[in-house]
Amino acid sequence: MNTGDSNFGRKKIAVIGLGFVGLPLSIMLAEKEFHVIGIDMDETKVKKLQHSISYVGDVDNDRLKRVIDQGKFETTTNIDAIKNVDTIIICVPTPLTNQKTPDLRFIINVGEEIQQRLKKGQLVVLESSTFPGTTREVFLPILERSGLRVGEDFYLANSPERVDPGNHQYGVEEIPKVIGGQTNRCKHEALALYSKIYNEVVSVSSTEAAEFTKLLENTFRFINISFINEMAILCNNLKVNIWEVIDAAATKPYGFMPFYPGPGIGGHCIPVDPLYLQWKFQQLGTSSEFIAISESVNQQMIDYIVNHTEELLKPNKKLPSAKILIYGVTYKKDVADTRDSPTLEIIERLDQKGASVLYNDPYIPSINIKNKLFANTDITEDLLSEVDCVVILTDHSAIPLNKLLNYASLIFDTRNVTKGHTGNAVVIRLGEGFN
Repeated sequence: MNTGDSNFGRKKIAVIGLGFVGLPLSIMLAEKEFHVIGIDMDETKVKKLQHSISYVGDVDNDRLKRVIDQGKFETTTNIDAIKNVDTIIICVPTPLTNQKTPDLRFIINVGEEIQQRLKKGQLVVLESSTFPGTTREVFLPILERSGLRVGEDFYLANSPERVDPGNHQYGVEEIPKVIGGQTNRCKHEALALYSKIYNEVVSVSSTEAAEFTKLLENTFRFINISFINEMAILCNNLKVNIWEVIDAAATKPYGFMPFYPGPGIGGHCIPVDPLYLQWKFQQLGTSSEFIAISESVNQQMIDYIVNHTEELLKPNKKLPSAKILIYGVTYKKDVADTRDSPTLEIIERLDQKGASVLYNDPYIPSINIKNKLFANTDITEDLLSEVDCVVILTDHSAIPLNKLLNYASLIFDTRNVTKGHTGNAVVIRLGEGFN
């Protein structure tokens, strides 16, 4: 057990939560010669990992098997495993409730489990994205029920995850890591460990500053994507091509960062984190008008995609008798994740309006939407000749673009993936400037 002296070295780490954040982090730590115990309450996940089967696209089976065979990575559903580690890193989900308020049940539950087993000298790091004040106001009081004192008997820090699923440009350790400690000693302990893991660590003054950093990053993206989505809708009225305008604006070497329109914002962070921040503001008696407007625009985007699909089918076909093929149901390109994907609501809305909806996605074999099961449909020439419209909602690298362009009659492209390509199909792109 670590004595609290940073020079002693923290080599045994427990990572709680083995999802899109926790599993890549665990493998990276194991490859850096730490002994990692991965803990997850999902028995199915743990069994897959124990058989060297990865369910996260950023971790291939060979990497997983290698660190398991080397004895550097083991997995369990038994939380008692934290008793014999130096550091506990928490990567549990922080979703929204049905009322779109913070759902901290996973953080609270894991805090309760840790405080019953917390040992002197242990470092606890919360990496789950959450509102400013969670570490100090929610998590710390739970841990201190152990009778141990923060900054003296154990150490607590916040270091928000910055994982971008499907992004192979940067390795986990190449992304600078922001760290805020509950006390100066807590920050010192966390910096000492994380500086051995990451190429660059960024120290901030408090856990609140660390928490806010993550929410600011994603709120920035939320607002700007919502803004460009609104511009795409307005471009139809102006008869101006939004994609052309973005490309032209991006030639400016300063003061502009390109964002691109799409069917709406999905995933486990960008559509969630701003609402965590908005909730915190509201607890203080204020609010962000930008976040509120962006949330409204994001919902309008779903309405627009459904309504525009209906308009494109006229006058040849009415939506209740139309057959529509959706390409791509994940929230982003080349990622097997449908969390908060706008595509699911688009499919639901089209189905409710009476359309016959099929989908194809190389990463998702089936989806259940409001207790109705949709199975992945193979794209064949015969199928494309039967459907009235193909709606491209995710631009996976595996998209059979030539087949779609040559055998479909109508394509509504919300991702501009058909740019520069020709075929027999009539292609309408989102924000292209045509009603």
